[in-house]
Amino acid sequence: MTMKATFFALSLACNCACSPGHETLIPKEILFGNPEKYEPTLSPDGTKLGFLAPDEKNVLNIWVKDLATSKEEKISSDEKRGIRFYLWQYDAQHVLYLQDKDGDENFHLYQTNLATKETRCLTPFPEVIVSPISYLPENPNQILTLMNLQNPALLDVYGIDLTTGEVELVHKNTDGSFQFLADTHSQIRASARYGESGETIISARADLNSEWKELIRWSPEESGSLVSFTPDGTGLYMVSSLEANTARLIRVDLADGSKTAIAEDPNYDLFGFIANPISHKLEAIRVNREKPEWIVLDPGIEEDFSLLQKKDESLSLLSRDLEDKRWIIEYAADTHGSRYYLYDRETKKTEFLFAAKPQLEQYSLSPMQPISFTARDGMTLHGYLTLPKEKEAKDLPAILFVHGGPWARDNWGCHPVVQWLANRGYAVLQVNFRGSVGYGKDYLNAGNREWGGKMHTDILDGKQWLLDQQIADPKRIAIAGGSYGGYETLVALAFTPQEFCCGVDIVGPSNIVSLLENAPPYWRPFMAIFNTRVGNVETEREFLESRSPLFKADQICRPLLIIQGANDPRVKQAESDQIVEAIRKNGKEVEYRLIDDEGHGFARPENMLSCIELWEQFLEKHLK
Repeated sequence: MTMKATFFALSLACNCACSPGHETLIPKEILFGNPEKYEPTLSPDGTKLGFLAPDEKNVLNIWVKDLATSKEEKISSDEKRGIRFYLWQYDAQHVLYLQDKDGDENFHLYQTNLATKETRCLTPFPEVIVSPISYLPENPNQILTLMNLQNPALLDVYGIDLTTGEVELVHKNTDGSFQFLADTHSQIRASARYGESGETIISARADLNSEWKELIRWSPEESGSLVSFTPDGTGLYMVSSLEANTARLIRVDLADGSKTAIAEDPNYDLFGFIANPISHKLEAIRVNREKPEWIVLDPGIEEDFSLLQKKDESLSLLSRDLEDKRWIIEYAADTHGSRYYLYDRETKKTEFLFAAKPQLEQYSLSPMQPISFTARDGMTLHGYLTLPKEKEAKDLPAILFVHGGPWARDNWGCHPVVQWLANRGYAVLQVNFRGSVGYGKDYLNAGNREWGGKMHTDILDGKQWLLDQQIADPKRIAIAGGSYGGYETLVALAFTPQEFCCGVDIVGPSNIVSLLENAPPYWRPFMAIFNTRVGNVETEREFLESRSPLFKADQICRPLLIIQGANDPRVKQAESDQIVEAIRKNGKEVEYRLIDDEGHGFARPENMLSCIELWEQFLEKHLK
């Protein structure tokens, strides 16, 4: 149920300085409205710059800038939801992008011609999800995608001809695999699936004419995933916690299954990698410590990264031309938004392109401080604290802001929701409770079967830490979150009704049983891991109901705001409807906002701003 970090956006039509001793309020439109420009990418030939920007109707579309003439023009024509993912076709004459309808997550793949501005849908199939998995310069006319075209529960691999639009079944999913990996020749030769007991099974084949064989498996207590084939195709790179606590980068030989450790961190999982688009060599892998950092694997880029990495900013390599002469890089930090640069590898010089939100640059943002504390059972927990500027960190109104997932984590950076809350005078604590990823498998597995249990008491222990530090006023501590964070908000108010003065739940499930029974069909391959980490809906209904706030709704006595997307395919509208009905049946009040044209996360700025306006009014009434 992981939610994107910007699952909604918020707004305040106020841009005024407060009285002396108080900081200037940041308008919500700046924090949560559309960026001015973002996600820049170089065309494969290096002559053009693509980026996303709002049009005259404030809808995000794809724009292209000619780097020789500096001419910019909009080349896509989305009219409502806005485009958020696109990529260049290798002919540099087309772009590809994904779009769903009102948040239903049935994404389609579209192709736009730069010269004619004509767009065609390459996957015009109703109620089918599309997820690209491989597009290589060696095979520039075909993109490989996952689609549940034949069976709603299983994703098969299809090849799409980018000239004719022909769709061809490349590999049929016969065993419930949830991940497929193509080699450097666009051939599907590796897969991952869950076994009946939740174990991960990696299978591979030497070539298209060879039989599939089980290469390696790990128990449900291990974490990991496929990364890529080695450039010569004789091995697989994986991130796995096998024979270690943290997820490290290993190479597994296809012939004998032998494992070689490539990179690791003793305290943090590795995630995210950079591979050269031509040689396919793995060049760097990311480690999300208190702040994200890179481990460079390829000496060929060591000098570049040495020059580019900065102590107080996170670095991302977003794009490069096929000659690998120029890169698009992004710098981000906790106290400023994304800034984009063009980097010339020959001259070693960077040229500033633009900031995603230049208006935000004039405001002073609050630092995000890494913290740790001890839970009641002795486990060390990690998280982040963000405090209002120009206020003493004592007896403040505070919010426990709980991340989604739950198999995700809060990360250091500029988070609009957190900055908005701190700017309005609230202390914000984000706890990476047990079950969060990034800190090794012991940390992750400590959350198994602890929804509404120790994962909840970790949040209560975070609240106590705030009190022990004398940061928060004990009568003015709220809880809020989206997806799993919304569930935890409901748990907090239903299971421990006196702990928080109010709560805000965004698209949170209220009943684990109905959540799992009504899950999208393409979740079926993941149910084995849900059985391990949450509980088995077929055999443990009573246990799961005991961890579901719906059945303790009569104990909710503190103010509650619930926001739900009507088209949410993961946490369906019924999850919010049923707990709202139960609360009102018990004679208690609950504020409920249903967004008709959104799903599991809000994309349209109009919706984001109206929801935050509602949230702001709610907090002003119950927390200030």
